[in-house]
Amino acid sequence: MLFCAEEGVAFEKVDVDLLAGAHLSEKFKQINPCSFVPVLEDGDLRLTESSAILKYLADKYESKTYPRDLKRRAKIHEAMDWLNTSLYRVMGYSFIYPQLYAHHRHEPEEANRATIAWGRERTRQYLELLDQHWLGNRPFLCGDELTLADFFGAPIVGQLDLVQAGLAPLPNVARWMSNMRELKTWNAVHAMHDGYAASLRDGQFVPLWDERSGHEAR
Repeated sequence: MLFCAEEGVAFEKVDVDLLAGAHLSEKFKQINPCSFVPVLEDGDLRLTESSAILKYLADKYESKTYPRDLKRRAKIHEAMDWLNTSLYRVMGYSFIYPQLYAHHRHEPEEANRATIAWGRERTRQYLELLDQHWLGNRPFLCGDELTLADFFGAPIVGQLDLVQAGLAPLPNVARWMSNMRELKTWNAVHAMHDGYAASLRDGQFVPLWDERSGHEAR
C-alpha cells in the first residue's frame, strides 16, 4: 500500500478483518489457502506473497526504486530476502504476534512465554545486524537511494510500535525509519496501524530492551 501510494498506483482495496479471523475463513482460503494477507489480483494473475507483489508492481510500473541493473537489483533482493526470512520471521512470529493474537499464541502458557523470550533475543540480534550491517551510515538499505527494499522493510520494523518497543539503541535504524516516516503518504497509509497501536498503549508487553542498558522500552 505504501509503494502504491508513493508511486501513484491505483488499486481497489479489499479489507480483511484479521482480528475477527476473516483470513482463516473458508471463503478467504479459496483465495489464499495459506490464510495470509496481502493478496494481489491483477486480471488472471494472483500473487500471495508481499515480496513478489512488490516486485511485480515495480516492474509493471517501471519504478525507479527497482533499477534494472542486474547487480543493483540483486542487492535489493538480498535485503528483502533477509528481512523476510530472518528479521520478520522471528520478530513477527516469535515476539510480536504471540503477545497480541490468539491464533499465534502457543499452548500451554509456559510455551508461549518461552517462545516470546526466544523471539526477543533473536529480534535484538537481528535488529542490531540491521543497524550495523544492512544500514550502517547509509540513508537507505541499499545505499543513497530509496529502493523496493525500504518499502518492504520499514513497515515490518514499524510493527514494533504495537508492542511499544523503541529504537533508541539502534541509531541507524531510528534514522532510517525517520526518513521513511517522512514520505508524503506514510501517515495516511499507516493511519489504521497507528490507531491500533494507540489502542494498545495500556497493554503490558515484554520489553525488547533491558532497562539496565539505559534504553527505554518504549
